[in-house]
Amino acid sequence: MKKILLAGFLTLAFLPAIAQVGAPYIHDPSTIAECDGKYYTFGTGGGGLISADGWVWENGAVRPGRGAAPDVIKIGDRYLVGYSSTGGGFNGPHAGTILTMWNKTLDPNAPDFAYSEPVEVARTLEDEDCDAIDVSFLLGPDGRLFCTYGTYFGFIRLIELDPVTGARLTGNQPVDIAIDCEATALIYRDGWYYLLATHGTCCDGVNSTYNIVVGRSRNVTGPYLDNIGRDMLRGGGKMVIAAQERLFGAGHFGRFVVEEGVEKMSLHFEADLDRSGFSVLAIRPLLWRDGWPEAGELVADGNYKILSRRRGYSLELAVDFVRAQGGKPFWQIKQGEPLMVLEGQKLADVADGWPKGTIPVRMADYMARPHQKWTIEAVPDAGGYLGGPYYKIVIEGTGRALAAAEGARLETVPAFTGASRELWRIDQLTDGTYRIMPKEIPGQPPVKAKGDAGNDEALCLVSVADSTPGLGRFDFSSDNCKWDLKLH
Repeated sequence: MKKILLAGFLTLAFLPAIAQVGAPYIHDPSTIAECDGKYYTFGTGGGGLISADGWVWENGAVRPGRGAAPDVIKIGDRYLVGYSSTGGGFNGPHAGTILTMWNKTLDPNAPDFAYSEPVEVARTLEDEDCDAIDVSFLLGPDGRLFCTYGTYFGFIRLIELDPVTGARLTGNQPVDIAIDCEATALIYRDGWYYLLATHGTCCDGVNSTYNIVVGRSRNVTGPYLDNIGRDMLRGGGKMVIAAQERLFGAGHFGRFVVEEGVEKMSLHFEADLDRSGFSVLAIRPLLWRDGWPEAGELVADGNYKILSRRRGYSLELAVDFVRAQGGKPFWQIKQGEPLMVLEGQKLADVADGWPKGTIPVRMADYMARPHQKWTIEAVPDAGGYLGGPYYKIVIEGTGRALAAAEGARLETVPAFTGASRELWRIDQLTDGTYRIMPKEIPGQPPVKAKGDAGNDEALCLVSVADSTPGLGRFDFSSDNCKWDLKLH
């Protein structure tokens, strides 16, 4: 029995990580904020999580006031934090308040860490058709600050705040913008205001039906319509993310823009089957398709062909082309001849002819040959970046690993060692393609993407020409920087 349990544990330990790692236990997480090289999110009940790299999360964030469903936004050089103090819930009264407070830093160990006294910005009564809970902020393109709040027990409401004081603008009246949802978030993109809302039931573990939907409007006050024109004031909403195979109850959307073309969405899953059914923080790529947000996916361990968007050529080892066996020209076809299933070229057919040391890479037409087939796997204990682990990229069936080399070159080494130059960050971009970046390039400072804590010079895998790959600056407008990962 002990052997069976141990085998099960080891299998679980090496499953692809589909939520964050460390201790990512949180309910109703706020939008993720970056402060002095670290990432923060706050949750219901006070406190929250801190991450040095955006992948490994631990307890430690500090937020007074306890209460429920907070949010945080950086305005200038300060952070505005909001939360709700409410009875709420299925059986509770709807009397509640939304409060805001400021801090110069989110680091509880910083010498100037101190929250201002909370200020009430919204209130609901016990018998009101709204429950003042689930606060969310948006600083619009014109510098105006808005706040949404509310639950299933009535309307979702919008109010405007003073971006200097965090208080409600004098005389501002709430506007009803949605119903039949809660845990809303407003974002702005390309002339549209988007209302992300959590639909379904919460707080029921693996039976929670929470999912995130969206509508959009040209005006911040609405109407917010979904992809087929249904008003969110009448229950409309287009799906963004729902339950996964082992994660249930997707709620509390947050958006983090790393840079142009690289966006992340944060949320919680109310039950993670691989973590005793606890509520956990999750981060996914945020995609945009035809003007609508969708949740992307982390790259799963598997066997891939890596195709350049520039022309569609495949990344491959620069080795001699070995002709495959089999196949007949059409003029040799004889009627009635029995058909045969031919084997494709195998690694054992060609590997002995490859050089034993480092081998460069190039790009060419994909022909399903062993030197074009790659295995991508997350590397346990190698850390990560916002929303993802570092990966190794090796020729399928071997340990030969893709690596960055001095002079911003690419090569493969005979065996994966775990060195930083052999570790790769893979971000799904907003158009669904991928950016592939080395953790380190020999002779250069550690590479991180713009918007991440640290060096903002992003060097990634690029098509220097149709058949020549290299490492260069990321430019979302160029297909030279974009790759498709296709399972084979």
